[in-house]
Amino acid sequence: MSAERLLETLARPGAQLSALYVVMGDDPLLTIEAADGLRAVAKAAGYFDRTSFLMDARSDWSALGVSAQSGSLFGDKQLVEISLPTGKPGKQGADALISLATRSKGVSNGDVLTIVSLPRLDKASRDSKWASALFAAGTMLDLANIERAQLPKWIEQRLARQKQRAEPATLQWLADKVEGNLLAAHQEILKLGLLFDEGLLPADAVEQAVMNVARYNIYGLRDAMLVGDVPRLVRMMGGLKAEGEALPLVLWAIGEEIRTLARVSQAQAAGQDLTSVLRSQRMFGAHESLARQALSRVAPRSWPAAVQHAHEVDRLIKGLQVAGRLQDPWEEMTRLAMRVAAAGARA
Repeated sequence: MSAERLLETLARPGAQLSALYVVMGDDPLLTIEAADGLRAVAKAAGYFDRTSFLMDARSDWSALGVSAQSGSLFGDKQLVEISLPTGKPGKQGADALISLATRSKGVSNGDVLTIVSLPRLDKASRDSKWASALFAAGTMLDLANIERAQLPKWIEQRLARQKQRAEPATLQWLADKVEGNLLAAHQEILKLGLLFDEGLLPADAVEQAVMNVARYNIYGLRDAMLVGDVPRLVRMMGGLKAEGEALPLVLWAIGEEIRTLARVSQAQAAGQDLTSVLRSQRMFGAHESLARQALSRVAPRSWPAAVQHAHEVDRLIKGLQVAGRLQDPWEEMTRLAMRVAAAGARA
């Protein structure tokens, strides 16, 4: 269930509050807003006694059980918040969370309401006994990240809350400036609400007011390469360089993807089923879709040369000279990524 839909439902008169809510997501802004919303709903329902725990595998999880059993000194309903930023509770924590789930299952409008905040869990953690118990007993808020393609619409919706709007080109410009840093995007949108009146925002004034707060990551760079978005790829490469990202890590993201797709292309040319090959390379969901786009654009004969190019960039990073290549490894890495991104584009 989305956070907006859940909070809207809980705000209705007579709404039943579960004893347990699980908030899971990687973006700080989305998780903070979801927890804030649940906290406000709980307070309105009389859960005034609030206790917070920041836990990991080394924490004393027995304190959680003591808090739940001791009750409020003043007889108020209790709100217990548990943050597990690592997603790894350890043996004692896992037992405590299973116990919490058992106490909470099937309970509504009880004396204790618990909010458990988690990062996005890997498959092994999601399938663990403690996570399965939480998901089965509580109301789950799985907060998906706002991807680059969704960002202009997200900004538009946030501006609408302030009774402001912007032209599509301005929304795209804003998305470029705040990509990968949703918390900063939120702050910039609030700033626009303070600086400008309601209605249509002037594009030139917005450009002067908004700082460049984009934070790029290597997976976004990989996706830009796969989808063939050359301007975004060049912009992200420059951003990663300016932020001091480690060159070997960037090459790993680009080079490993190229080597994987070279293997997939070779297997496909040999008559193997593409879907099965992609599964064997652990490509699923959105990643699989982007990989298919790249494979459809890049000719099979081009992949071996791209793999060799990646090896040569690795030599440049190690300080070795390579004939026919630029001496700046960042520039040559950009050329490597563009072999895939620009493939199939018209001159």
